[in-house]
Amino acid sequence: MYAITAATGRLGRLVVAALLRNQVPAKQIVAAVRSPDKAADFAAQGVVVRKADYDQPETLRTALSGVEKLLLISGDDLGRRVQQHRSVIEAARLAGVRVVAYTSVLHADSSILVVADTHRRTEAQLKEAGLAYVLLRNGWYLENYTASVPAVLASGELVGCSGGGQISAAARVDYAEAAVAALTAADARRERIYELAGDDAFTRAEFAAELSRQSGKTIPYRNLPEEDYRASLAAAGLPDFIAELLAKLDAAGARDALFDNGHQLSGLIGRPTTTLSQAIAAALRG
Repeated sequence: MYAITAATGRLGRLVVAALLRNQVPAKQIVAAVRSPDKAADFAAQGVVVRKADYDQPETLRTALSGVEKLLLISGDDLGRRVQQHRSVIEAARLAGVRVVAYTSVLHADSSILVVADTHRRTEAQLKEAGLAYVLLRNGWYLENYTASVPAVLASGELVGCSGGGQISAAARVDYAEAAVAALTAADARRERIYELAGDDAFTRAEFAAELSRQSGKTIPYRNLPEEDYRASLAAAGLPDFIAELLAKLDAAGARDALFDNGHQLSGLIGRPTTTLSQAIAAALRG
């Protein structure tokens, strides 16, 4: 059996769909979710739905009973992420899970991204647990950028602080298919590390140029100092801690912290990754 944590999240749903497309029987897929009522559509397809709350360790071992391969999708609470992951890994060990795949971050072992430390610590926990593991070191999602397209078109400009940094982003569905490919591979019980990123990198200025081309509206890119960008995000209504986090991440991008040209993602999924042009076209279609 395969189990997917956070299965009703944006990545988790795509992973479950990809498993079904790959002819994995629904009864062999466990959607491990915090709120089972949000997974009624999975249950209707025959997927096994079990409660699994990162903050309620007692739910985790039951949720993982009989599971051979687990995809641990990283939690989004940075302050609690390491302890939450520790609970899942310990439950997996006690339940006899044989392989754990984990959605880490690109170049986690050396990354300067502010979020990288929690991923490094989780990777260490996996290794210490003695479980076979697959580290899916995901780069940025194209959706991280295309989500702002309506606001950018409304304001008439794209602002950021990533300078000329290269961003090797790919679509969320690309990473979901990679997770499935890694989990279902014949050698999945071997320890593997994948550095996953889009085939074609772009700068924020190139993003603005492509958006201009497709929308027919001239959208310049305005590069700001990190602190000014943080202030602009806060002024737009984001909570201060979110504004600070996003500014730090964008500033790290200026130092190519989001760049990789190894093409492991396209190699794993057997096709080219989603392009910037395709992602912007999809965003404009709504």
